[in-house]
Amino acid sequence: MANFLEQQQDIRALGSNLELLARQVVEGFIVGMHRSPFHGFSVEFAEHRLYNTGESTRNIDWKVYARTDKLFVKRYEEETNLRCQIVVDASSTMYYPWDARNPDKHKYENKFCFAAQAAAALMYALKRQRDAFGLTLFDDAIRVNTACKSTTQHYQQLLTFLAERIEKPQLNRATDVASTLHHIADSIHRRSLVILFTDVVERPEEADKLFSALQHLKHNKHEVILFHVSDKPRELDFEFENRPYLFIDMETGEQVRLQPSEVKEFYTKQVGRFTEQLRLRCLQYHIDFVEADINRGFVPILQTWMAKRARMH
Repeated sequence: MANFLEQQQDIRALGSNLELLARQVVEGFIVGMHRSPFHGFSVEFAEHRLYNTGESTRNIDWKVYARTDKLFVKRYEEETNLRCQIVVDASSTMYYPWDARNPDKHKYENKFCFAAQAAAALMYALKRQRDAFGLTLFDDAIRVNTACKSTTQHYQQLLTFLAERIEKPQLNRATDVASTLHHIADSIHRRSLVILFTDVVERPEEADKLFSALQHLKHNKHEVILFHVSDKPRELDFEFENRPYLFIDMETGEQVRLQPSEVKEFYTKQVGRFTEQLRLRCLQYHIDFVEADINRGFVPILQTWMAKRARMH
């Protein structure tokens, strides 16, 4: 009982730390940019009208101007609050780096913690402008799936879900990104922003299922952002010392002992091929693809993306 209470205190403390960190990141960005990264997404285009001298030029359709030599403004339907579903892969590989002999060693440095911190910052930014947000956590099945709300109580609850997963890693859990995305595409009935954090590296025979699921989201007119989370030096570039290692599959527990130099060339080609294929499919489907190397830290990666998005909208 005492141990359980200590764990709950740790989770509450971590939730408070996530909130503080999110506030610092977002408010620092807003002050620096003077602009929300989510401004203007939720309005729907209705029609064009002639530009009136003296009004803002922000909504001028420059493509129409190039064709007609006349200034037209994009007119929008009545604005509604943005709805954003943040989807975080919580499968076992997201807890890499992992030390089985000392499970707490990388607890706040692994891929899931990176994703959780980024998700907390995004939720704070959305809450700050009264937009609605929900959270989905999944591995081989959906474990948490909330509706979109904009209240402080809702935000605190989602931080608790993230903190619990940081403190209590789920081992030997596979991932099913495709089924999760199909479920989200079928269950979200209003145009939304979907932000996905995953370390997915699919086998060639499974890749088409993922691409089909991403296409399903776009077909339903959701805007999709994919943060491809990795420990790049090790997972993508396979940079290990040239000595024998025991590699353990975190999802299945399968073990293999080998010398990194024996497989590095083949491994990096396979991983590189899939990553490039994923990037190209995202480009094709108009999905924003963000490389998220945890060694860079979530703050610069998130702020770079937020600044880019703020310039686009």
